[in-house]
Amino acid sequence: MFQDRVLFIDGEAIVIDKPAGLPVDRPRDRSTSLEDLLGELTFGFRRLPVAMHRLDRDTSGCLLLARNPKAMKRFAQAFEAGIVEKRYLAILEGVPADQSGMIDLPLAKISSAENGWRMRGDPKGKPARTRWEVLESRGGRALLAFYPETGRTHQIRIHAAEGLGIPITGDPVYGAGGPAVMLHAEGLTIPREGKPPVEAHAPLPVRFHNLGFGRD
Repeated sequence: MFQDRVLFIDGEAIVIDKPAGLPVDRPRDRSTSLEDLLGELTFGFRRLPVAMHRLDRDTSGCLLLARNPKAMKRFAQAFEAGIVEKRYLAILEGVPADQSGMIDLPLAKISSAENGWRMRGDPKGKPARTRWEVLESRGGRALLAFYPETGRTHQIRIHAAEGLGIPITGDPVYGAGGPAVMLHAEGLTIPREGKPPVEAHAPLPVRFHNLGFGRD
């Protein structure tokens, strides 16, 4: 499954292009997750790699895995220091008034018996910041690049819906839902002392092309 989805590999790291629909952690419904498939990603190592961050089940794109304990420590420190660069692409159900900006909206988790859990903007929540820019617009929708400076759960999804007031196309929690969530982790860069950075870019998925974006 992953032979054609490896974007970067060396002795410390693997970056895969995670397909939409595959959860990173084993879900309650016991459907197949990345955890069940790690044996396909050893590439000659006896130790299973470990995912260093999370992507939502319906988000595709760059996912970093560490191949040994020393690498795990190195990457965990990089995430904690905020030096990991991420670039997400998303199609929004509208076009922002400006071409670029910064969303500074703290987030908190809420839950209810009726709707389950979700994130929301909350001045007392955890700090969350995301830079964004419009790349293209057509048919009343826009393709945006998001550059999160923090790594909160659902950060880009809620920042689009509440920070910009325009949800991501297909988002079932913060928008109207649909056949697919149009959010893709396009780029990932992790600096390494004494070594070249881990750097990967995941091609835009077909579901984006189907809505008319990224064809050129």
